Amino acid sequence: MQFAFIVDPLDHLKAYKDSSVAMMRAAARRGHECWTIQRETLAWREGITTGRALRVTPLAGDAPWYAAGEARVARLADFDAVLMRQDPPFDVEYITATWLLERAEAEGARVFNRPRAIRDHSEKVAIAEFPQLTTTTLIARAAGDLQAFIDEVGDCVLKPLDGMGGSSVFRVRHDDPNRNVIVETLTAEGARSIMAQRYLPAIAQGDKRILLVAGEPVPYALARIPKPGDSRGNLAAGGTGHAQPLSARDREIAATLGPVLWSRGLLLVGIDVIGDCLTEINVTSPTCFVEIAQQTGYDVAGRFVEALETACAGS
Repeated sequence: MQFAFIVDPLDHLKAYKDSSVAMMRAAARRGHECWTIQRETLAWREGITTGRALRVTPLAGDAPWYAAGEARVARLADFDAVLMRQDPPFDVEYITATWLLERAEAEGARVFNRPRAIRDHSEKVAIAEFPQLTTTTLIARAAGDLQAFIDEVGDCVLKPLDGMGGSSVFRVRHDDPNRNVIVETLTAEGARSIMAQRYLPAIAQGDKRILLVAGEPVPYALARIPKPGDSRGNLAAGGTGHAQPLSARDREIAATLGPVLWSRGLLLVGIDVIGDCLTEINVTSPTCFVEIAQQTGYDVAGRFVEALETACAGS
């Protein structure tokens, strides 16, 4: 099969830990062709959606991690599958890409995750569909509402709705002398909605990334432990990842979300769980394949490619 991966610039990918690179390596081991497309080359004209595609052969090393082959402008529907793996920010250009990928779907392309599903599932706001699984949460932009929430819960986390990697995430206590300026900055003086959640002390045991593949959980989570003096477990913010088997509660949350999200065309989802509470549903470019595989021996990328093959055969 021929798989096209829409990814960030190839030389910017950290191959030693990048999940997209792990996917390509697993696909190549199974005899598939790997092509890469940069999002800015997507185009539509007269009923045909195309992208400038580069065939790559994944290498074992990290620098370089691939050998470049043929380059051509390709019709997306000519690939067996197109995988949208672009990192946020989820801005207007990202939304435009989902519109173009929907046109490609109408032309017969198989796109994972489905562009409409990516667009419809804000990685922060999507948890509102499952309030029975979350901690006390508020999504708002009015300073009065946010300040009242801080007073009510006493200790909370504030974060933007469009960030990633722990960027601009603040822990705010009711007596924090900077609470006003934090609210003002995150909301841009009331112009942007943000998320506020009750602080969960269980973050000390890790912000668990649980991967769902075709609706079923990978049996290990990556618990991302905050570095000393920080309340963010994100690896990009200096957290340390520890793979561990799923708990009974982890499996309960996965069993609730998995079939629903897969029915919407979300082949790969990364859900975040702190303690017993769902905190985020990541659908753009979920990661942690490499860390889980290195620590447990479980071939996450291989399982993903198997699921991708099955999805292509069944559509």
